[in-house]
Amino acid sequence: MAASSTGRDAGRGHRLPRMQRRAQLLQAAQGVFVEKGYHASGMEDIAERAGVSKPVLYQHFPGKLELYLALVDQHTATLVELVEGSLDSTDDHRERVYASIAAYFEFVARDDSAYRLVFESDLNEVAAVRERILWCQSACSDAVARRIVVDTAMPLPLARLVAHGLTGMAQIAARAWLRDGGLSKDDAVRVIGQLAWRGVGGYPAKPSTPPAG
Repeated sequence: MAASSTGRDAGRGHRLPRMQRRAQLLQAAQGVFVEKGYHASGMEDIAERAGVSKPVLYQHFPGKLELYLALVDQHTATLVELVEGSLDSTDDHRERVYASIAAYFEFVARDDSAYRLVFESDLNEVAAVRERILWCQSACSDAVARRIVVDTAMPLPLARLVAHGLTGMAQIAARAWLRDGGLSKDDAVRVIGQLAWRGVGGYPAKPSTPPAG
């Protein structure tokens, strides 16, 4: 009982700092958007989920689209950070490939289902949403491409194509794993990582630069 009333008590009984209130409203909006989709969600649904009045919600966000865009900004940035962090997590080329695959599985496995707003948005017809998602896809694949060029003698145009294939495979496989079940996350990452490594690892590694002097 106490747990279920926490959001409402925080919404109506206490005046939260602005950033804390914004975070609360975004969390409520995400739950509504994930459950209902953008088009079936209303500001009243979000206000009710957050335990606030609609005027309070409008004080922070002028409309439903602004709420949605704020969430897309937040979660696309998170995915890019996960991918970039995975590439910096090891000095081993093979392990970097596995780590970049694992970043997508980690993202889709989050309890908040944030991946739905990035990979399965029902608002792609809106330019502002489409541009953010395309930016995320490009940022992730560009990060992988840059690392491939550093690790191998692969020319950049080819590295970019390979990176698009690797990141696309990772996100589709991660979503299929989450939907279908049957494998642990570690086993799924290992299988997809092996598949990716067979392609990337077949390209000659860039020779190490001998130490000066």
